[in-house]
Amino acid sequence: MKKPFGRKPGTGTLLANAGREKRFTGPFVNPPVVHASTVLFDTTGEMFSPRDYVYGRRGTPTLGSVETALAQLEDAAGAVLCPSGLNAITAAILPFVGAGDRVLFPDSVYGPARTFADAVLSRLGVRADYYDPADADDVAARVDGATKVVYVESPGSLTMEMQDIPAIAAVAHAAGAVVVADNTWATPLYCRPLDLGADVALLAATKYIGGHADIMMGTITANDRCWPRLKEVHGAMGVCVGPDDAYLALRGLRTLEVRLRRHAQSALAVANWLEGHHEVADVLYPALPSDPGHALWQRDMTGASGLLSFVLRGWSETEAAQLLDELALFGLGYSWGGFESLASIGTHGITRTARPYDRAGPLIRLHIGLEDPDDLLADLDEGFRRLRP
Repeated sequence: MKKPFGRKPGTGTLLANAGREKRFTGPFVNPPVVHASTVLFDTTGEMFSPRDYVYGRRGTPTLGSVETALAQLEDAAGAVLCPSGLNAITAAILPFVGAGDRVLFPDSVYGPARTFADAVLSRLGVRADYYDPADADDVAARVDGATKVVYVESPGSLTMEMQDIPAIAAVAHAAGAVVVADNTWATPLYCRPLDLGADVALLAATKYIGGHADIMMGTITANDRCWPRLKEVHGAMGVCVGPDDAYLALRGLRTLEVRLRRHAQSALAVANWLEGHHEVADVLYPALPSDPGHALWQRDMTGASGLLSFVLRGWSETEAAQLLDELALFGLGYSWGGFESLASIGTHGITRTARPYDRAGPLIRLHIGLEDPDDLLADLDEGFRRLRP
């Protein structure tokens, strides 16, 4: 903007203008896509003086615009970019742990994050333990002096449990631990974990930030206390992203509000339809009043996204696979957050050690895209009718 705006901007205004500083964009609306490894200096003295750009891995105008926009959205001390959402998870945890330390994860955590904890952190001498995601008191019972990070993911992958982030953060901070929050489902538009007590927030920008199923990226933001350490370790690990993906993420960010609104409206329509279907035992979607986490969702979030799960009543895994194979508009894929609707069987991805998973029947995860919701409902209805006429 040419001059300071006289009041706090609305969400759409913020998304349209975040990161659009002239030091990044010059006279253009968007920043240039800078493909660069080497930065040239006029003198040797300049090589050793503080500068915005010293090497392509450590920043370019393209990357700086995205990082600044994300920090503005989260009101964070700073932001860094990672080449995938999973890398953002690992890069958000590693700065705050060392041999002999402990990390607490929710039992509903994203499966690859559990793999990282059990297969990689353990080899570094860092112990991973798991707590009941729906019970903040379980965190209090498990946290100890060795606990350096308490990880939250609200709602949880596949099973969609909401977590009481403020209560968990209070317990973690009393023990001297850092709270790291995966906010991919809600995005900074609908939830701000740093405001709820988290110290570090991450996103799989592959999903809603990109929004078009064509990039791989993760982002991390942090508060004033944790930002210096995060930035230091992120740089020391050599983590960086390419300028083309960064540019596409910035472009996706501009339309995030209008896309998410459509995703949420359609997902709620599908969730309500599924809830009334006799073949469905449970619908797991925090925006539904019947969802166990609905009160927390109302308190901590201002909207929902397009990802939901449901449990079939009395079906076998084979029958569930047949249902998905018969669908015309839902692609079969593991990701989500793009414009397209997707479906997958999630039961096999559920691993629980703190609290047993007690729902009978296969769990189906749907991402509701930008298609006409009536067409999606017709597709689901026809699939059910083929198998259970």
